[in-house]
Amino acid sequence: RGPAAAEAGRAAGRRGGAEPRPLGAAVADPGARMRVRERLPVPVATAVVLGFLGLFFAWPVAAIVGTGLRGDVGAVLAEAETWRLVAFTLGQAAASTLVALIAGMPLAYVLARAAIPGRAVLRAVVTVPFVLPTVVVGMAFRALFGLESSGGVLPIVLANAFFNVAVVARTVGGLWTHLDRRVEDAARSLGASRLRAFTSVTLPALLPALGSAAAVVFLFCSTSFGVVLVLGGGQYRTLETEIYLRTVQLLDLPGAAALSLLQFAAVVGALLVGADGDGLAT
Repeated sequence: RGPAAAEAGRAAGRRGGAEPRPLGAAVADPGARMRVRERLPVPVATAVVLGFLGLFFAWPVAAIVGTGLRGDVGAVLAEAETWRLVAFTLGQAAASTLVALIAGMPLAYVLARAAIPGRAVLRAVVTVPFVLPTVVVGMAFRALFGLESSGGVLPIVLANAFFNVAVVARTVGGLWTHLDRRVEDAARSLGASRLRAFTSVTLPALLPALGSAAAVVFLFCSTSFGVVLVLGGGQYRTLETEIYLRTVQLLDLPGAAALSLLQFAAVVGALLVGADGDGLAT
């Protein structure tokens, strides 16, 4: 009588159209997920994000651009001192980027290919200079080179490179880790030397990461403030320190805003180069 009663109960359930569904069926149902997604306040979240970006990014940038355009931009751009600042800013950033690439490539190889104990600790140690306070590093290089009142170009270049070696090592090393070693081994088996295999096989594969790292390092070095302020000694100034000088000491806000437009153009250019490198990497 027990099996017959159970069968009768199931039949009654089917007639009532209330056949039980397995647990979790509502969650697995795509229609249910769609209905839950439609109930989320997407317009409200979008408005909050756009409002945040408009208040803390678009508005300050628009204010700076407006102040620069309302001032005598032509007079600022016509000054020889302005282009001397631009030349020094770009020159020291390019030199610092080159030094960082030369110093970071061996570290990238060690992090990617060398089978040494404590590689995770080494990866953390390499990152330490990047997070140090700029004033501390500037004073350390100032003491290292024995600078008193005058500044120097070499300490500025080396300090900026010291900061950004970690960017090169982590960016290039990350791609280097995923390269197929068999391609390089095949080149070696065909008679290529270790240097020839690196320059003809490995280096072309690393070019996207090298381009991205160089763009980011150049961006950081061209906008460096604390290092140039401490090691420049008032003799060597970049656009960043000149903007600070005109804003805080000379109260020349239109002139500072006009220089900010030049720096903004340099930043956008570096970002575009980095984006091209990321596109090649993918």
